[in-house]
Amino acid sequence: MPELGEYAVYVLTSYAATLVLLAAIVGLSVRRSRRVKRTLQEIERG
Repeated sequence: MPELGEYAVYVLTSYAATLVLLAAIVGLSVRRSRRVKRTLQEIERG
């Protein structure tokens, strides 16, 4: 791991925040995709 010096806390916090936000975006996308698929199947059944 590279030496981050006095900025290590800020850099690592930024990385952690980015990973959390990306995970949230993926999770919300998967959840919405499932909901839309379920709705479309209900519409197709009539």
